[in-house]
Amino acid sequence: MSDLLDRAERLWTGDVEPDESDLSPTEVELAEVAPGVAFVSSIGNVGAFATPDGLVLIDAGSRSRAERVVAAVRAWSEAPVDTIVYTHGHIDHVMGAAAFDRDAEARGHRRVRVVGHRNVLERFDRYRLMAGYHTVVGKRQYRRPDFEWPRDYRAPDETYEDACTLDIGGKRFELRHAMGETDDHTWVFVPQDGVVCTGDLFTWSCPPAGAPHESQRYATDWALALREMAQLDAEILVPGHGPPITGADRIRQALEETAELLESLVEQAIALMNQGVPIDRVVKEVRAPDRLLGRPYLRPTYDDPEFVVRNVWRENGGWFGGNPTELKPAGDADVAREVARLAGGPAALADRARELADSGDLRLAGHLAQLAMDAAPDDTHVRAVYVQVFDRRSGREPSLLARNIFGAAADAGRRADD
Repeated sequence: MSDLLDRAERLWTGDVEPDESDLSPTEVELAEVAPGVAFVSSIGNVGAFATPDGLVLIDAGSRSRAERVVAAVRAWSEAPVDTIVYTHGHIDHVMGAAAFDRDAEARGHRRVRVVGHRNVLERFDRYRLMAGYHTVVGKRQYRRPDFEWPRDYRAPDETYEDACTLDIGGKRFELRHAMGETDDHTWVFVPQDGVVCTGDLFTWSCPPAGAPHESQRYATDWALALREMAQLDAEILVPGHGPPITGADRIRQALEETAELLESLVEQAIALMNQGVPIDRVVKEVRAPDRLLGRPYLRPTYDDPEFVVRNVWRENGGWFGGNPTELKPAGDADVAREVARLAGGPAALADRARELADSGDLRLAGHLAQLAMDAAPDDTHVRAVYVQVFDRRSGREPSLLARNIFGAAADAGRRADD
């Protein structure tokens, strides 16, 4: 058994704890999970299927790992790549396609055909339009000061709307559209091999249905897609991130419990919304079932259930959370200066923030530290407290998104001293 498959088994049984490297591995590794079926572990996983007409790849991986993904596939098979199917348009799943085009040209093979949902094209247009914003977000969300959002994308050659079946070398690839993490998502079932490729509908983490910087995500439809996949009795699951899962019972459990987690968050949030509860209370009162969060494949290692609840509100209730001051608010700095004046100055706010942090109330400490920083961004004492508070907030967070966003705030405070 390969190290990758051994790790997958030990994660499932609880012999090892999942960590960030399981979702975003630094190395590229290929394991054959069934005859003629390979799983490539990378930042965005790739499924590879051998057919008499050539290879079919489900996703192409990220830009930073592209050449290594190509090398891994080529070490497994030198057959031409016939088709790449995009599960969705996120850059960690599509940017490797250009490397496979270059490989095909170098080998004298015909250009690879790329297939995806029609909304992938709209996503790429939106990415070009918002490239500056996504660069700023990437620097913050992943704490990578050198991050630059790409502007060139390998567009699909063929698109579909609801469902599509590809017959390649006598093997069927059943493509189904789902609204989930994105509006352009595709999951793929290969019945002859008993393989389901979920894309980011399953990622060995609390479903990323609430990422703070991303466009709308669709928790209810996401759960429906998971339950549809669970009925297939697939023997191998290729996720968008994390290791493969083998065995029909395990796959059904993982998919159904992921759906159950999403359904629980949605049902609780909507019940409170229907009672007129404002968003700050909804976020505090909705609780993900501990039984589910304890599963190794549902830990909040990337996204956070609290963020999912906010996205449920946004999808069903818009952006206004019920606090009238947020409808047409004063500027953050104006509010901060007035609060600081009432409190006895920015330093008093900062000192109280430190006291609250020392007592363990990091949420409230964060509010006061931010008010102090907005009121007096050039004050060295205020900045020092701000950095301390958000460093501590970052250190307490299990999810990568919260950890990095709080950490980026602390980094910004440190840079102000440079």
